[in-house]
Amino acid sequence: MSPLRWNEGESVLVSFDGARRYPVVDGIPCLFAPNEWPQGKSDVTDMVKSFYEETPFPNYDDLDGRESLQTKAKRGVFARLLDEQLPRSPKVLEAGCGTGQLSNFVGMGWGRTVIGADLCLNSLRLVKSFRDRCSIENVQFVQMNLFRPPFADGTFDLVISNGVLHHTSDPEGGFHSIARKLKPGGCVIVALYNWLGRQPTLWRRAAIETFGESWAALDPRLRGSRLTSGRWAAWYMDQYGHPHESRHSMSEVEQWFSRSGIEVLMGIPPAGGEDFTEDTQLLSARAPRSGLEYIVSELEMLLAGGRDGGLYMMIERKKAA
Repeated sequence: MSPLRWNEGESVLVSFDGARRYPVVDGIPCLFAPNEWPQGKSDVTDMVKSFYEETPFPNYDDLDGRESLQTKAKRGVFARLLDEQLPRSPKVLEAGCGTGQLSNFVGMGWGRTVIGADLCLNSLRLVKSFRDRCSIENVQFVQMNLFRPPFADGTFDLVISNGVLHHTSDPEGGFHSIARKLKPGGCVIVALYNWLGRQPTLWRRAAIETFGESWAALDPRLRGSRLTSGRWAAWYMDQYGHPHESRHSMSEVEQWFSRSGIEVLMGIPPAGGEDFTEDTQLLSARAPRSGLEYIVSELEMLLAGGRDGGLYMMIERKKAA
């Protein structure tokens, strides 16, 4: 995409050759470009967009300011470690930020440039409202199609895609699209539903579809929940009402990375017997894991009841030029 300029007197961004015009809605640049796929290839973009426009995930019901967001994020070991271990003055893209809580949290750090991008304007309005109210200076939000990111290749030090690619028609294609935006030596963090760890959620979903919503009590997060009604509904719909998802093994995703010239650093949960603790170095190199080690980790996810909906994370680094 060629550079854009602000058109005086209009809420619109225009390419310098005048060929493309992008509206700015409620302060959010709408840079979404539709997929240009071969005829007959499935595209679930509109269906997924409609779902999240109606049910943004997660919402901000239990957050009233910067301190409450920081407290919530730091209760999770991953977010706290990421915040502490990011390189100095990084450029960060969260592709599929949803309501952008992670983008806003990372954007609180001094010297950072964070772009939160999503296809749903409703979600982006929520996150921009929180950002403005809390005066978070280092993060900007744009509407974007992750298959057609409006950024030059090699722009970012870190790209995050957290629970997004499995809701697209082409998860591997989406990964390669965002991986191209990494600088050499930059890192990408991808979270996906695991083919095995997701099974307990699928069993609960089948029970809910057969016997009704009361069977949501099988979900430990919803049973006797202290969640607000809005957050309860957001989790319930995301886990049990979503119109499209896929599941992926760790070995499969490692092959995606290999084809993009990216090496695996670690997974969460870790494979190979490594513990995930408050001292874990997220962005440090590790010995390669075997397929058997990945399978053992996946079995442990299954036996643990598929916590977090069977979501797992892999952290990788793009090979230096």
